[in-house]
Amino acid sequence: MPERVFRELLDIMARLRGPDGCPWDREQTLGDLARYIREEADEVAEAIATKGRAEVAEELGDLLFNIVFAVRLAEEEGSFAMKDVLEGVRDKIVRRHPHVFGDAKAATPEEVLVLWKKAKEREKQGR
Repeated sequence: MPERVFRELLDIMARLRGPDGCPWDREQTLGDLARYIREEADEVAEAIATKGRAEVAEELGDLLFNIVFAVRLAEEEGSFAMKDVLEGVRDKIVRRHPHVFGDAKAATPEEVLVLWKKAKEREKQGR
């Protein structure tokens, strides 16, 4: 079910950016979206701190839409695609949780943070 709805969201974004889509959406650039992504992230944080869960879900949806929008723009310019973003975050999270997906041991949140920082440092060195 989430896969179908996510695909529908991607299709909506494609239509908005298409020739018969929305003039405002068609003129946006990745640089333009940076502002909206920051604003939506702030609204998510505010909703978590002060509002009910329905508002949190709505704000997360707004943030997700802006992420989908940004990825669409990158796809159009040939930089990267949604598949790249999803595979990248999947691989990063697995790497940074060796106590879950590997042989490392972590019994406390503090031990997890040590492993996370080590994994992050290895990633930086590998770039």
